[in-house]
Amino acid sequence: MEISANPEYVGIIRLTTSGIANKIGFSIDDIEDMKVAVSEACTNAIKHSSDDVFYITFNILDNGLNIEIKDNGIGCNIESLGKPDLDNPKENGLGIFIIQTLMDEVSIESSVNEGTIIKMTKYLGVDN
Repeated sequence: MEISANPEYVGIIRLTTSGIANKIGFSIDDIEDMKVAVSEACTNAIKHSSDDVFYITFNILDNGLNIEIKDNGIGCNIESLGKPDLDNPKENGLGIFIIQTLMDEVSIESSVNEGTIIKMTKYLGVDN
């Protein structure tokens, strides 16, 4: 789906995620985790995109749900992300950490001036 890079549309993406995940059979807790992770990824796409749109793809798996969020932004150095200092948290910079904590699998592909793709998967019946 092509989504306007407008923060007002994040709520619609959350509802879409919830509806798809519910239909697949995820628990309420897993659905809430996915909604938070998707919100973080969308916020990153909106914040860092150099375009008026970003893209989200939902892939229904036999045993879960894979969600990809792609932007046409400035990209980032993935190795520089690291783990945040939770004893001295900053106002920004926790999004990727939150996504990685809430989802079962997360991969990030990013190229300078070509954008970023965050791929995240949640499996049915898996406890984090």
